[in-house]
Amino acid sequence: MSEFAKEKLTALMLEYPKPSGIILGYGTAGFRTRADILSWIMIRIGLLASLRSKVKKACIGAMITASHNPEHDNGVKLIDPYGEMLDQSWEVYANNLSSLDDNIHVLWDYLETLMTQLNVQLNDKSTVAIAYDTRQSSPLLSNIVKNAAEILNTNIMNFELMTTPQLHYTVRCYNDNELYGSCTEAGYFDKICTAFRKLIEARRYNLCMTSGAKPAEQLAIDAANGIGAQKLVYLNQRLSDLLTIEIFNDGTKGHLNEKCGADYVKLYQKAPDGLPLTNYPKYCSIDGDADRLIYYFIDENQRFHMLDGDRFSVLFASFISNKLKEAKLMDQVKMGVIQTAYANGSSTNYIVNTMNVPVACVPTGVKHLHHKALDYDIGIYFEANGHGTVLFSDNLKSKVKAAIEDQNRTDEERLAASQLHVFIDIINETVGDALADLLATEAILCLMNLSIEGWLHLYNDLPQRQLKVAIKDRTMIQTTDAERRCIAPAHLQDCIDELVSKYSSGRSFVRPSGTEDIVRVYAEATTQVDADKLADDVRKIVEELTK
Repeated sequence: MSEFAKEKLTALMLEYPKPSGIILGYGTAGFRTRADILSWIMIRIGLLASLRSKVKKACIGAMITASHNPEHDNGVKLIDPYGEMLDQSWEVYANNLSSLDDNIHVLWDYLETLMTQLNVQLNDKSTVAIAYDTRQSSPLLSNIVKNAAEILNTNIMNFELMTTPQLHYTVRCYNDNELYGSCTEAGYFDKICTAFRKLIEARRYNLCMTSGAKPAEQLAIDAANGIGAQKLVYLNQRLSDLLTIEIFNDGTKGHLNEKCGADYVKLYQKAPDGLPLTNYPKYCSIDGDADRLIYYFIDENQRFHMLDGDRFSVLFASFISNKLKEAKLMDQVKMGVIQTAYANGSSTNYIVNTMNVPVACVPTGVKHLHHKALDYDIGIYFEANGHGTVLFSDNLKSKVKAAIEDQNRTDEERLAASQLHVFIDIINETVGDALADLLATEAILCLMNLSIEGWLHLYNDLPQRQLKVAIKDRTMIQTTDAERRCIAPAHLQDCIDELVSKYSSGRSFVRPSGTEDIVRVYAEATTQVDADKLADDVRKIVEELTK
């Protein structure tokens, strides 16, 4: 059988040869580059997905997307059995396969060595679930992954067009025998839409019994001309009586992520093209593969206001902590918000000192945030770019269920527990999910009777500034304390501390880029002028000490 497999792999490599001199590394985003030079790596990722499935005796996901990147790019990343990112230890195998040229003997020898090391056989069963976004290059690339995986005796589940979070969800459902939900796109929508409907209809019924229900505020959505636009159409059909949305940048004109999408809005701090800035009380943008979400609005003075990841953390934590208190469960569970050094100091202060919820700080990167969130019964994390979710422990879920069933509790306590129980079903715990987070946000605003302006005014951000500093070797900068303090070069942190002490509410840190020889400088202070000045002063110190 191995000779037949080698022949098929040889033919596939001849059809999609590796360009000479190319180097690709597997990171948080998987493999990602221009689509026209990506086909060869899909062979390697198909092989790797099959091996991972054999080892875990579970379905592994392969998502073809380049997320918020331009349309001419594409990429691929693997999804582990419970919807989490590929275990970091396997990135080594991905990079080893990437480094090998198209020599069938060398490549096959490596595969056999790896199978021996991992204690799996060529004919062991494996299952790989594949999905892709709307990029023109995606169907071909996904087909290469399929063909490569099948060489190693792999069953393929091809879900075709899906958002990235939908595939994460589907892989999780398949591997836990659908305890988390039905492992289909229909099952995904049934779960989040049914939960949203329960919360909103109950809220409307209660309002009608008292002062009368007001209609939902309109929401204009920028879908980044990506896969999310198609899924939002279905979402709108399911919930049009409860949620008033209008979809723009829906892919019928314009290009994917070009001057639109959540990343564009966050980066340039302004509304996207293709979105009419009149007649809508609130707006939001998702990104190309629908795992990021940013809200914003235009005030009566025509000023643009954005609500990013820090704001979601505060909103979600406010709602959940309120429900825990109403259900008399707050003292029985461990709740925390996980942030990085980039979180605005005002958000941290509000969460800790006003809400009395602990905050943990971790190094930059969703894998660090997600891992830390597992330490809590309720772990809330959002990156500044709007990518985030909430993790709920089995302990929390059982306590909520018990509270609902406890006849000795008051109606108010049981109602709060029931609302929390239903809210959990809106959340996609496997990964940040723009569609699920959108429904969760709209549900919270409704249940808390909070406008988008009210959400913004929960706290006031400190002005901040971020700069990039080019240096000859980024490894000269070494950090500790979740990247908030420098340990090299010598005296840099002392200089930063001295500069920070001169500014009211001043804070600054520097960290090396993970991919290029630049250092990122972050600074915040009471005024924008002070934040800009502090960032520039720190930049000068970095340049001086890294000459």
